[in-house]
Amino acid sequence: MRRRTVTPGAGLEEVLNDLAAAPAAREEAAAPAPARPRERDTLQTEFAFELPRGYVDDEGHVHRGGTMRLATARDELRPQIDLRVKENPAYLSVVLLSQVITRLGTVTDVHAGIVERMYATDVAFLQDFYRRINSEGHTHAAVTCPLCHGSFEVDLSGGRLGES
Repeated sequence: MRRRTVTPGAGLEEVLNDLAAAPAAREEAAAPAPARPRERDTLQTEFAFELPRGYVDDEGHVHRGGTMRLATARDELRPQIDLRVKENPAYLSVVLLSQVITRLGTVTDVHAGIVERMYATDVAFLQDFYRRINSEGHTHAAVTCPLCHGSFEVDLSGGRLGES
């Protein structure tokens, strides 16, 4: 504790005011600087992709680009009670993909019938894409060149010439 010397002539009120102001000044000095608003971490929930072959609709239009969202627990559980999946367990991926694909070209209502009519290479691509974004959280893959044996990373979502 610090001793305070009071001079004759200093009023009691002045001393009390000084004592009251001292703790407030110490609290201001000890208080951390006001926190700046932190940028929130954002979670990417939709991923763009480009199909190797493309979905051909009833009018003959080819749809290659699309988006897939992250799956929820409900998305994973719902196919388990679907009668089509109970009759044929291989149908599980068709139902699951139809729930998480949000857009396919200009088609925004993607259902199991659309996924059924896709080429097998596109379905295999979408199954791998689904696995990557839901288990690994990204669409990148490490690859090795068969000619020069150099290692590099590619984005499996494609979109630019020369990519998957």
